[in-house]
Amino acid sequence: MLSVVQAIGSPPDTGIETIKEVMHVFDYIVIGAGSAGCVMAARLAEDHSVLLIEAGRANPAWDFRLHMPAALSEVLTSTRYNWAFETEPEPFLGQRNLYCPRGKVVGGSSSINGMIFVRGHAEDFNRWSEVYGASGWSYEDVLPFFKASETKAGGDPDYRGHTGPLKITNGDTSSPLCQAWLEAGETLGFGRTPDFNGETQEGFGPFDRTVADGVRQSVARAYLSPKNGLGLSGLTILTQAEVQHIAFDGDRAVGVQVLVNGRLKSFQASREIILSAGAIKSPQVLMRSGIGSESALKASGIECLVPRAEVGLNLQDHLEVYVQAACPKPVSLYPSTRGLRKLAVGAQWYLTKRGDGATNHFHTGAFLRSGLDYGYPDLQFHFLPVAMDYDGKDSYRGHGFQVHVGPMKPTSRGSITLNPKDPGLAPKILFNYNATEQDQQVMQRGIELARHLINSQPFAEFKGKELRPGPVDLPDFVNRFGESAYHPSGTCRMGRDDDAVVSPDGVVNGVSGLRVVDASIMPEITNGNLNAVVIMMAEKIAAQILEH
Repeated sequence: MLSVVQAIGSPPDTGIETIKEVMHVFDYIVIGAGSAGCVMAARLAEDHSVLLIEAGRANPAWDFRLHMPAALSEVLTSTRYNWAFETEPEPFLGQRNLYCPRGKVVGGSSSINGMIFVRGHAEDFNRWSEVYGASGWSYEDVLPFFKASETKAGGDPDYRGHTGPLKITNGDTSSPLCQAWLEAGETLGFGRTPDFNGETQEGFGPFDRTVADGVRQSVARAYLSPKNGLGLSGLTILTQAEVQHIAFDGDRAVGVQVLVNGRLKSFQASREIILSAGAIKSPQVLMRSGIGSESALKASGIECLVPRAEVGLNLQDHLEVYVQAACPKPVSLYPSTRGLRKLAVGAQWYLTKRGDGATNHFHTGAFLRSGLDYGYPDLQFHFLPVAMDYDGKDSYRGHGFQVHVGPMKPTSRGSITLNPKDPGLAPKILFNYNATEQDQQVMQRGIELARHLINSQPFAEFKGKELRPGPVDLPDFVNRFGESAYHPSGTCRMGRDDDAVVSPDGVVNGVSGLRVVDASIMPEITNGNLNAVVIMMAEKIAAQILEH
């Protein structure tokens, strides 16, 4: 077995020697070093030789933006570690092109996301199993793998894990504004839940975060660092290497062709190839490899090896808007976002890993019902004690706060298609947000509920002028300001039916030796942020592979 090495760079804090050449035959090849790929590679490398291929850069310890939690807007907008996709004009959002960041670095989107750790609602997984035919994915089936992935101090041991690679901590709810948010929920008769990832998701409470000791806990840090005790002797990591297509011998996937430093290289897998490039890139790789809609592939000049019409379809995401208000009291994070104080926050974090730089600031939130009889919560709220856009570009100049309003169960569906000019270019992304009357209604009810909460008695001393939406028509507000929550999923749907792209164990239907393991195989998007779910899915499928 090889040591953990990397053709270009090395994972954070590994101390692993860099090499220039790698072998060309492995037991497993994993495409994409994101939340699924890092987990798959690390688990499989305990007993097998594994090549993990990442199109982006290594995850360097020196770049504070990848590790300082409060610097999330820096990596979210940077193209150094980010594919920085844009959607096609969204027809129900004013024909706007929406920003769609995806991690392009070892650690993938776990290295650039908001670090909120949410498992989803138990019924999400029961629906996967019962409604969509993804047998083996009920909540009872997946809970052990959620637990296996994490180390979480406290919490109910029936639901929480204490020995996994990923360190999870609670948000700090001591801020006066966070306290007002929690009290507003109680004032209006909503429940308080101590753990969104425990027995009950519904209600108000603190968010779990992938932050520990003041540092972002990406999957690169959690799963690829030898100090975490994983057996990584069989792992080779190749960075700045983009897979062009998967090679087949008959109907069996046997290798990949990879562009490295402007040269094509081929690598072979004796057991399996695992595609974990994410909900945007995984369908693109399949289509470029001849798996997809016959007519669409023909139009792009690609021979169809396996007709699977749903590749790239069923695209889902969470749309969100902000309800913002000015704050007449100096209790928000605003000073820490400006001038010399911002520099001081960065210096304090660099020296001590403490202070305002050591957290993502999404400390509290809620999961509530819209009232449209979905059966369980279908709205997520993030509370942020400052008024600013997620990407940091449009910050209110003064003290304020905001509530992110996000419908969890969109009925609108979009697609990923190849660029007709060149299949190798970024794919065409169309989420088709807010296309249905139900989605529009749930969003409007969420905005009204957020307004109701911040106008309740606990916010009486903190709420000034409403900044957003303000005195405007709500559908027009959503049309102008709705944006992605950055949770794309569903484009390689799993199931038992003939149209499903992959089986419930991730194997691509119609071929052998090829699996897809990432958010693309979700048949329906889950409640909340997706990182925890993707990690669980990789843990589960890796365990299945190792059992056989």
